[in-house]
Amino acid sequence: MVIGKNFMSTIVLTGGGTAGHVVPCFALLPDLKKHFDEIYYIGRKDGIESDFAKKHGVTFFYVPAVKLERRLTLKNALIPIRLLKAISTAKHLLKNLKPDVVFSKGGYVALPVVIAAGSMNIPVVSHESDLTLGLANKIALKYSSKLLTGFEETAKNVKKAEYTGIPLDKSLFKARDKNALLKKFGLDKNKKTLLVTGGSQGASAINSAFYGAAEEISEKYNVIWLCGKGKLKRLDNSLKNIYEAEFAQNMGEVFAVTDLCVSRAGANTLFELIALNIPTAAIPLPKGNSRGDQEENAAYFRRKGAIAVLPEDKLSPESLIHVIKRLDENSPKFKDACSHLNLTAANARVISILSDFSRRTQG
Repeated sequence: MVIGKNFMSTIVLTGGGTAGHVVPCFALLPDLKKHFDEIYYIGRKDGIESDFAKKHGVTFFYVPAVKLERRLTLKNALIPIRLLKAISTAKHLLKNLKPDVVFSKGGYVALPVVIAAGSMNIPVVSHESDLTLGLANKIALKYSSKLLTGFEETAKNVKKAEYTGIPLDKSLFKARDKNALLKKFGLDKNKKTLLVTGGSQGASAINSAFYGAAEEISEKYNVIWLCGKGKLKRLDNSLKNIYEAEFAQNMGEVFAVTDLCVSRAGANTLFELIALNIPTAAIPLPKGNSRGDQEENAAYFRRKGAIAVLPEDKLSPESLIHVIKRLDENSPKFKDACSHLNLTAANARVISILSDFSRRTQG
């Protein structure tokens, strides 16, 4: 039993599909362990959330995933039937787990769990990282006791919403031996290091542009290229000072050596980079390939002067080289703008809210 409490407390975490719907849950884990006796995760069987749960020693359960395809397809006609089945599975799990509160990080994976919990009168605290609500969170709002938001503007016109920011992994901010890490990655300590990443799924457009510019970029910079699962291109061995991997096992180590970054514009990633004062060029996933949330996130932080933005339809090896040069030359300006945003981690406030709902459930 957690010290200082006279009752057993249980929380269920849910969310999945991409790292942005998973990483904030596990960023809360060290503090959750201080407030809850039992912590469970419900997600997709083969999703990234399953891997995270295993890595962090969290008991994992799965429900069928019900995803809306953003194109005309007969698969969408089956959504009501599949969703009802997923909700039924989630209800069975929740009945056995008996959580005092459910924390949902959103995404289509979380929706059956949220609907099930809400219909069973289990308090649900949902979180939206993006500037505007995604479809899943719009639906989840009806079943949630409270909605937490990453952006202050998001909470202003949404009922039951409170601005908290995004939970961030505290280990990202700890001091590390930069020279030792550069040696570990096989990089030159006398060069600045550029991180190129397309997020947990990778980004073919970013990978292709960098592949075409790699020779010129690597003449001036170290590069850590995180190209996404199944997207390794294997650069020419003659190119030095480039570390290529599908993903990083420890992003804290990567960020510790990063001086500049080229990235997608997922809210979680941008919050991490800005909180760490890393000058970043965001290449948002275009509307049509998504609901346009990354374009909105990027435009918001560009208005604040915190990042540069390169639209994907303007992306080429040449434009990539140009925006990296701009980042480098204006690095102090971008760092200053990032520091003034003061994106402190939301962990303490989120934990306080979850603990409060747990105490209410216990009566």
